[in-house]
Amino acid sequence: MTAQVTVGLDGSDESLAAARWAAEEATLREVPLRLVTVEEWPNTPEVPLPYARDLADRAEGLLRDEAARARKEHPDLEVVTERARGRAADELTASANEADVLVLGSRGLGGVLGFVVGSVSLAVVATARRPVVLVRAQGAEPAAGAGHIVVGVDLRHPCEPLLAFAFGEAARRGVPLRFLSAWTLPASYGYAAAVDPVIGEELAAGVRTGLEDLLSPWRATYPGVVTTAEAVVGSAAYRMIEASRGAGLVVVGRRTRRLPVGAHLGHVAHAVIHHSPAPVAVVPLV
Repeated sequence: MTAQVTVGLDGSDESLAAARWAAEEATLREVPLRLVTVEEWPNTPEVPLPYARDLADRAEGLLRDEAARARKEHPDLEVVTERARGRAADELTASANEADVLVLGSRGLGGVLGFVVGSVSLAVVATARRPVVLVRAQGAEPAAGAGHIVVGVDLRHPCEPLLAFAFGEAARRGVPLRFLSAWTLPASYGYAAAVDPVIGEELAAGVRTGLEDLLSPWRATYPGVVTTAEAVVGSAAYRMIEASRGAGLVVVGRRTRRLPVGAHLGHVAHAVIHHSPAPVAVVPLV
């Protein structure tokens, strides 16, 4: 792995917004920015040579223009460019695995609160060994260094990479961290919880205690980072999407699970990347 922030470019407004977000992220991390375009191969059908040259010229122009923009806005930032050839998902996943973080764009669904995450982006998010950030079109989210960070925590599974990423981001940006851990009453409790609200209060208290214990050593390591921890009742996906409004970044984890049909993206991460208006970082877990 090389210390760098990589962004995938295809010329869309979303990928250009991702490039700007990535440039700010690279500046915060004090690492180079790598701009990558991918020419699909061998799936690209044969095209006349003049048209192929035109596509190549456009790709070069895109890289050149975005590199120039990044250097102008961040004079001390080292910027490198690369034209890759192959299957986009494979090339971008390889790029993600070589970087601190990979940044991609995701397209909005007009006036509906929802975002299109293409098959390539989903494949990369589901298989990359490093964090992947999905960014909305420019103007739909705060800048890379602005806004608080919302983090979803599942106390049932180890999440050290998630906490390391979240605290590192908050420390670099100087913004607060808001941790959420969702819980629901087990079905076995039946009507008992409705009759005795103390049961729910005890369960919530247990989640809060677990969350505080989990965060305690990280707070000691990052004393300058302001953190809040909340045990919220209900669907984890819904509560994370609700909390994402107004955030500068949302961070969710992804456990590595291989299925016969390929890598699997959990329902919470899947819902958040499709419905959070803020940029979403998906962090692979053990």
